[in-house]
Amino acid sequence: MMRVRAFTQDDAHLFMTPGQMADEISGIVRLIDDLYRGFGFQFRVELSTRPENAMGAIEDWNRAEEVLKNVLDDLGAAYTINEGDGAFYGPKIDFHIREAIGRSWQCGTVQLDFQMPQRFELEYTGSDGEKHRPIVVHRVAYGALERFMAILIEHFAGKFPFWLSPDQVRVLTISQHNTDYAKAVVSRLKDQGLRVELDARDEKIGYKIREAQLAKVPYMLVVGDKEAEKGAVSVRSRDEGNLGSLSLDAFIGKAREENQSGP
Repeated sequence: MMRVRAFTQDDAHLFMTPGQMADEISGIVRLIDDLYRGFGFQFRVELSTRPENAMGAIEDWNRAEEVLKNVLDDLGAAYTINEGDGAFYGPKIDFHIREAIGRSWQCGTVQLDFQMPQRFELEYTGSDGEKHRPIVVHRVAYGALERFMAILIEHFAGKFPFWLSPDQVRVLTISQHNTDYAKAVVSRLKDQGLRVELDARDEKIGYKIREAQLAKVPYMLVVGDKEAEKGAVSVRSRDEGNLGSLSLDAFIGKAREENQSGP
């Protein structure tokens, strides 16, 4: 997944006036910074400058590089200069994520483009009624989605935080005659927007718990006769161990709070 034959990318091209550049680029940098910090990533920022095969006038390049540098300086961002590694049409800010085994992957990028609007003769009518050339900003936050997912899996070693886990809660029955109550628990949890699976197989409870642990499910809810009588669940946490018996309402409150902790 790190190196694929084809990939899907969250690539956007933003058209703007020269006066909008700094604010727009600043907003994109803050967006990517918040996104990566929300996942708990370590990352570094590079400002890549004019390459040898650059298109356009040096004056345009100098102006574009100055805009990007000023944005990073105003935000107080730590960055390094990567001389000559810009795109052929403009300088860029690159975000390199450091994954669990120490490798660095370039994912997010913000590229300032003065050249393409000229080549395609793009124009807009300004407030003065005159024709002007727009600026294009190329924006990518995740980069290749396949690579980003691979980095996430490595980063969390499969133990996704609760808000990100595809299987957030697994309800486990002690015996098959507890199935009706287990289904009611599943229904309540799904009504709260949680991702829940039911394991009502005719297997020993220890076997079901072990399978859920191997799948790194954040919460296992064991239900039997006692839980059904009390409207409760016996909670086992992937990260905290056995949390004992909780009312279903109390667990829902805990789960909803954790579900809102992501970026």
